[in-house]
Amino acid sequence: MQLTVSTWNINSVRLRINQVGRFLKERRPDILCLQETKCPNDKLPLKDLQAFGYPFVVHMGQKGYNGVAILSRYPFSETSVMEMCGRPDARHITVTLSREAKAAAGLTIHNFYVPAGGDIPDPDLNEKFRHKLDFMAEMRSWGSKSKPTAGPAILVGDLNVAPLEHDVWSHKQLLDVVSHTPVETEALEELRQEAEWIDAMRVLRPEPEKIYSWWSYRSPDWAVADKGRRLDHIWLSKGLKDSLRTIDVTRDTRGWERPSDHAPVTAVLEL
Repeated sequence: MQLTVSTWNINSVRLRINQVGRFLKERRPDILCLQETKCPNDKLPLKDLQAFGYPFVVHMGQKGYNGVAILSRYPFSETSVMEMCGRPDARHITVTLSREAKAAAGLTIHNFYVPAGGDIPDPDLNEKFRHKLDFMAEMRSWGSKSKPTAGPAILVGDLNVAPLEHDVWSHKQLLDVVSHTPVETEALEELRQEAEWIDAMRVLRPEPEKIYSWWSYRSPDWAVADKGRRLDHIWLSKGLKDSLRTIDVTRDTRGWERPSDHAPVTAVLEL
């Protein structure tokens, strides 16, 4: 069977519910993981999401900030959340697909929203940046202790780091800009490699191809300037590497009316 998984920082699911519906209609993923839903659980537009053809929805949200959700065509046998850095700030949710998912039964999906980190790349001067580094350190510890890649697993999300040279429009100009500083890129790559996650995008589309999933709202001519960063990721447990068939960024969504500044990333697996 084919399993299609998408991840998208939607930047308010209520504000952009029509964009969610359009994307689901056009791409029809089996699973969509959202970040930055920006609403508490009781305000999630659950009926709208289910009406798009996704009856199984889990959400961890809070008012006005953060929030992660997973929409699925298949039911879950387990769901869980982690409070990273001791904060109940809705930045993680995990599901395991039930036996109704057929060949995908038992597959675990981890949805993360890593803190952006503010503007100053100094943990002593910027608490937001310190939180980001602490968050990634906790992800590294989780990977070491919990062994999330021991079974079939996918980690997705807005990880807010563009780790490789060709994940940004200008490596040299962004070395001191939050999301591409060496301390961030090294931390993300270390936690990924130690837990034996596979960066799906770079399996099929290796460097030096430039790939972006985020373009700043500050650039009105974003498509022409194309000063993007690859902040949104899909990682696979090593046992799933050979099942990867395609992966792409739905760049067109960035040009929709009132868009998110992120575009969805979608991977197709043959299980």
